Amino acid sequence: MQKRKVQLFVTCLVDQFFPEVAEATCEILHRLGVEVKTPLNQTCCGQPAFNDGLFSDARKVARQFLKAFKEEIPIVAPSGSCVHMVRHQYPVLFKGEPEEELALSVSRRTFELTEFIVNVLGVDDLNSFYPHKVTYHASCHMTKGLRIVDPPLRLLKKVKGLEFLPMKNADWCCGFGGVFAVKYPELSVAILEDKVRWISESGAQVVTSCDVSCLMHIEGYLRRNKIPVRAEHIALILRGEKS
Repeated sequence: MQKRKVQLFVTCLVDQFFPEVAEATCEILHRLGVEVKTPLNQTCCGQPAFNDGLFSDARKVARQFLKAFKEEIPIVAPSGSCVHMVRHQYPVLFKGEPEEELALSVSRRTFELTEFIVNVLGVDDLNSFYPHKVTYHASCHMTKGLRIVDPPLRLLKKVKGLEFLPMKNADWCCGFGGVFAVKYPELSVAILEDKVRWISESGAQVVTSCDVSCLMHIEGYLRRNKIPVRAEHIALILRGEKS
């Protein structure tokens, strides 16, 4: 039987600030018998420019992404936000452009990590160990954009030693929204304060999500206010700790 191959879409924030998330993603996929290829010429997917209405600039960046991931195999990323950009906005961005067919191909074969594990590989138990109380923040792009709700929860609830504690309004925004947090900082923080209160009320030691952007935003508030909860991407939890 031929070994399944995927390409790893690292994403900007993971590459620059959370490389351990990319490493954990590779470890998980290797554990599942998947060969991981990482195109070294990949750059940003173009989401920041696209979200700010700079479509021409976004298209320039996205063209490089299309070149990097032109091989006809699945693309996996530890980011619901970036997957949403590629899957749903590339067909819009490249409609009528010479790259339209390639953009459609790339959009169809790009998957968020937990979605790929559960829905494509058919796995919901990674035999991992993580002895902590964990709650889950369901990011906007995951739930409202990609409609991915069940896969991350199924995987978390099978992790040995993990006590899952549901969060009130788990699918409400954390207030980040990329450039939104920069343009409207007061509103962003007000939204974030509600999210952090619900995280604290859950009783969890760890808050996780499928987007490092949300977790970066949440973690900053937790640290500044000395709240004893840490933020960890779901890939780090699914990789697990040594028992």
